[in-house]
Amino acid sequence: MSNTIGRGVALTELSFGAAALGNLFTAVTDDEARAAVDAAWDAGIRAFDTAPHYGLGLSERRLGAALRERPRGEFAVSTKVGRILEPVADPVGLDDEGFAVPAAFRRVWDFSGDGVRRSIEASLERLGLDRVDTVLIHDPDRHEDQAIGEAFPALAKLRDEGVIGAVGVGMNQVRVPLRFVLETDIDVVLLAGRYTLLDRSGTELLDRAAAHGVDIVIGGVFNSGLLVDPKPSSTYDYAAVPPEILAEALRLKDICERHGVPLRAAALQFPLRHPAVRSVLIGARSPQEVRDCVEMARVPIPDALWAEA
Repeated sequence: MSNTIGRGVALTELSFGAAALGNLFTAVTDDEARAAVDAAWDAGIRAFDTAPHYGLGLSERRLGAALRERPRGEFAVSTKVGRILEPVADPVGLDDEGFAVPAAFRRVWDFSGDGVRRSIEASLERLGLDRVDTVLIHDPDRHEDQAIGEAFPALAKLRDEGVIGAVGVGMNQVRVPLRFVLETDIDVVLLAGRYTLLDRSGTELLDRAAAHGVDIVIGGVFNSGLLVDPKPSSTYDYAAVPPEILAEALRLKDICERHGVPLRAAALQFPLRHPAVRSVLIGARSPQEVRDCVEMARVPIPDALWAEA
């Protein structure tokens, strides 16, 4: 399935999320990163999402290197704005925001029009591509007024000039994206972790987005891995899983097992049942993980399972 958002940006049903290419939590090699992107391409995935935040630019550099020899008209890349990377004169140690990379840059929040343009220019240099297709305003939780009043108009101008194809916001909460849907002519929302088999707190946002013609990309469908294999040692939203959340995940696992369906297949396919959802983002760090997600997306799921879940 292929869907078009914004000014003709094509998305495949599964998109490749490149946070792991920035050494999220643990390091991957350049060759492993390239192999994961190649596996996604071989599986028919043509939409790729990255950000300066991911590995202090490492994700963008690796994704760009893996795509650079591919036909440019056959894939779509989204990156994000809101964090400017500034070099650190005498870097010490590793990044303290979850990426296993040297702390060679510091992130500076900037949702101004000038900051948006600077961020895109720097991303293009790291990617080594002639353009990005979609630009997402990244995590403006504490900067929502500036993001709506300055970042969005700057991006909308670039969209209207044909420099980029779509403008969106990427967050793991619902309230601020809903403001964008209601107050701007945004094209797309990337919502992470808030519309999953386990957490459906994003339902109103998706319903309002559908009514306003705003498309949705869903990330975090496994809720930090809990919906892959729920157990007491699992994490939820990157923290220890609360007992009541674990109990619900185990209930969902039991339903899936009774219907002969892997829990992760139901988790992957659940968001696509909503009419606003155009693509599900898979955050894979290896060819094996890519292939498993593609396989899970094709598992037949009976209506009876959805009725129980």
